[in-house]
Amino acid sequence: MRRWLIGVAVVFTAIGVLELVRPVHGPAYRSANGASLVPFTLHSRATKRDLHEILVLPHAGQAAFLLVLLHGRGASPSSWLSQPFFDELHALGSRAPAVLLLDGGDHSYWHDRRDGRWGSMVLHEAIPAGVTRMHATRVAIGGISMGGFGALDLGARGTFCAIGAHSAALWFTAGDTAPGAFDDAADFARHDLIRRPPAYRVPVWMDVGADDPFRAADTALARKLGATLHVWPGAHDDGYWQSHMARYLRFYANACG
Repeated sequence: MRRWLIGVAVVFTAIGVLELVRPVHGPAYRSANGASLVPFTLHSRATKRDLHEILVLPHAGQAAFLLVLLHGRGASPSSWLSQPFFDELHALGSRAPAVLLLDGGDHSYWHDRRDGRWGSMVLHEAIPAGVTRMHATRVAIGGISMGGFGALDLGARGTFCAIGAHSAALWFTAGDTAPGAFDDAADFARHDLIRRPPAYRVPVWMDVGADDPFRAADTALARKLGATLHVWPGAHDDGYWQSHMARYLRFYANACG
């Protein structure tokens, strides 16, 4: 875990790096079941912007580990906050993690690129800040869609206890990618996980809906990794992800808690 402490001093050099902001509005849940939300602003040097993030503290107060979750394209950190999320966090009891919900902008795809070093922000600014705040010794990373790609892309570059990719946004060629996902073909090639699959040393979870357009690419990567790909009915939408949220959180707890 010492690797996460590299860069902590950089994150905290400016006064008010962790600056509390207004509470999250319009919750998509009835009850947080005792969990606490700590919204804050990360003044990121890597991306040269202020990023609005959320730390979720489990109801028991003590967290078994730190879980870093990356949102999908066009979403926000608060998109993770749902009743299934809070229900399972409560059900995990003493095995529940503190959850760090990061801000990846609209379409950063969580990697270093022309408009900002988004991957470096995650690894060298946000995670060290979370580790310091929670005194965490274990860190897991996961994500949905764009965030699933980000978790897989960053997973081999940090000391994680588990990696989760939920409907990961993956493509076979640069020409197939969504507009803005990569700067150009060279940028895609540097992060082509299917052609150059990373070597992971921890449990890797992958799942995708049977009708998800990313199913073929996710299947190809899972085969190369030798990872189990969970395929369930559904498409690339919030209904699918929320229906499996409990499974996601249990995977991270079983691997890291």
